[in-house]
Amino acid sequence: MGIFSRKSDTATAVATLPAQVDPALAALTGEYTIDPAHSSIGFTVRHAMVTNVRGTFGSHEGTLKLDGSEPANSTASIDVDIASVDTGIADRDGHLRSGDFFDAEAFPKMTFRSTRIEQLGGEAYRITGDLTIKDVTRPLAIDLEFQGSATDVYGNERVGFEGGTEILRSDWGLTWNAALEAGGVMVSDKVKLTFDISAIKAAA
Repeated sequence: MGIFSRKSDTATAVATLPAQVDPALAALTGEYTIDPAHSSIGFTVRHAMVTNVRGTFGSHEGTLKLDGSEPANSTASIDVDIASVDTGIADRDGHLRSGDFFDAEAFPKMTFRSTRIEQLGGEAYRITGDLTIKDVTRPLAIDLEFQGSATDVYGNERVGFEGGTEILRSDWGLTWNAALEAGGVMVSDKVKLTFDISAIKAAA
């Protein structure tokens, strides 16, 4: 069963009985802080038309407010430090931080603020919200799968989500490119974003 409760199977039951909430799901309701040490926000982009370059943003923070019975009442908020971009190549990371791409000095944060959360079925959910990169804010939908909940060895109550989405970087003003002699461009417009999130429930 997913993190959020589901509708009753019959209209009669909905009409005549109070809403039944699975206690295990209701227990997950609350505010959670994303644990950056056990979470990852990454991206994949096509390079020179022949291979993929992968990277991560090593510094980020965020909160999840989960409602175990009404997913529409849940929210998500994430702030990412642009300067923490890491593709494993220092020169390339410096180029990404420059004005050609993110301009990290002028726009140090990439942010996401949810506006809607819905269950797609089973453990799958879609979070729709506003993604801001540089000075451009556009809507974005992220599909996530609930990975479960557990109490870790330190007594922290955790939940996990995993998923991703695709964007066109040009939609957020990231338009730098270079033409290749054989045709095509150095960096694809399409970028895959991936999220592996572990979040800790705040003490009551």
